[in-house]
Amino acid sequence: MKVQMILVAAPSGAGKSSFVDRVVKEIPDLEDVITYTTRAMRHHEEQGHPYHFISEDEFKERRDQGFFVEWAKVHTNFYGTSMESLEATWRKNKVVIMDLDIQGVRTFKQKLAGSLKTVFILPPSLEELKRRIIYRDKGVPADLEVRMKNAAIEMAESASFDYKVVNEEFEESYHKFKKIIEELLRLR
Repeated sequence: MKVQMILVAAPSGAGKSSFVDRVVKEIPDLEDVITYTTRAMRHHEEQGHPYHFISEDEFKERRDQGFFVEWAKVHTNFYGTSMESLEATWRKNKVVIMDLDIQGVRTFKQKLAGSLKTVFILPPSLEELKRRIIYRDKGVPADLEVRMKNAAIEMAESASFDYKVVNEEFEESYHKFKKIIEELLRLR
């Protein structure tokens, strides 16, 4: 099987974005495709990193025009990936790596099953996940209970992923993750 995509999923706050951001810097054959969202920018973010931030109306208009190869409503916001961005990465002969929610992974498995592998990042516990979210967001976010409920559901689905990494201690967990990615790139 030729791997063209590596999809990384995890509950909000488990570390998937940190893992993907770092591995893309360290492995030039990878490219993180920037997806679209309607959620508000966090204090450390900017337009185009880590998302293209658009209004809900603009998102729905693009969705209705078939712009997104996959899209989902996660927590209280919309997220989507354009086929155009995937194809641009493949034309550069790079492997797409993306951090996605469970719904996005399901959609990609249905549409592009033969060319992708999946990695799930697990927190050591739900309590630790809650602590990390509060720390990252510099306070208790309004949708914390929704995120925690969704995290339990998402973690239950981790068994359907090709690989799992528990993000207990970042450096050690990241090195396990990177080793998996390097093994997958040998399948190109």
